Amino acid sequence: MLSRRTFLFRFAFAGTAMSVMATLGMSMTAANAEGLKIGFSQVTLQSPFYVQLKTGAEVAAKAGGDTLVFLDANGDVSKQNNDIQDLITQGVNALIINPVNPDAVVPSLEAAVAAGIPVITVDRSVNGQGVTAHVGRDNKNMGKLVGEAVVARLKTDGVEKAKIIEIQGDAGGAVMMDRRDGFHSAIEGSGHTIVEGPYAEYIRANAVTAMQDLLQANPDVKVVYAHNDDMALGALQVLKENNRNDVLVAGVDGLSEALGIIAAGGNYIGSALNDPKYLGDVTIQVAREAAAKKPVSKFVDAGTTLVTSKNVADFPRTGLFAEYRPQVLGQ
Repeated sequence: MLSRRTFLFRFAFAGTAMSVMATLGMSMTAANAEGLKIGFSQVTLQSPFYVQLKTGAEVAAKAGGDTLVFLDANGDVSKQNNDIQDLITQGVNALIINPVNPDAVVPSLEAAVAAGIPVITVDRSVNGQGVTAHVGRDNKNMGKLVGEAVVARLKTDGVEKAKIIEIQGDAGGAVMMDRRDGFHSAIEGSGHTIVEGPYAEYIRANAVTAMQDLLQANPDVKVVYAHNDDMALGALQVLKENNRNDVLVAGVDGLSEALGIIAAGGNYIGSALNDPKYLGDVTIQVAREAAAKKPVSKFVDAGTTLVTSKNVADFPRTGLFAEYRPQVLGQ
């Protein structure tokens, strides 16, 4: 049963949705002639990945003659719900949501659907009905690819029953759980042991602090796996400061800095590519298709692949993240 607060919150959103429905038909016709107005509610800009995601979306929207209305929730659920209400009121033709929380944003999603606005989630999914499409990557596969690379490297080095420290992303996050589960599935049955470390929120400085404690508690560590390269690089910093060049490191996302270390033949085993600019590009393309009422897949996978010392030269890394742009929409 809905609480009174939840009922009133949803009623307010529904009222807003109904008030703009009449104008949406007219705005859609105008938008088709002059370019779409696409709303984008982003979880945060505190992560380099999300900054690059925004950049990719902006470039793609501009190239297509569309207007991107971008609002940063700064990790605040209440602000994100208010931001989405604002975008609905503005009569956007499509709405992109990267949710702070997969459940708390549901009333906003319902209001957008009631207003006839197609909703596309990106990177993080929403636990609700009505999402037209989710654009992201198979994070479970990404974790598995990195885990397989770790197992292969330890086998090559002749290391058995290794202790692997795992530095995790955000507590309860879908991306965190998938990157954890995929990695664990690759390690299972190998004889190696995983020590699950704290949640460092994908932030390097947090990983530095965590690794200092983890290294003291686990001096026999052989590998550190982090749920993104930024945290892995933080762990690597601590290892270097303690002259632990015997410890291997692996991450996810394809941060160019990490690939540079891989290319130099360091102890960085590998990473799974996760080009955020291309993710933003694909999301805008899906938003255009949805606004035009064209059929789109419920899940659009922007693609990933494992990068190691064997193939690192194949991927351009002039930007913050290595470039990986597989054909995923038939473009």
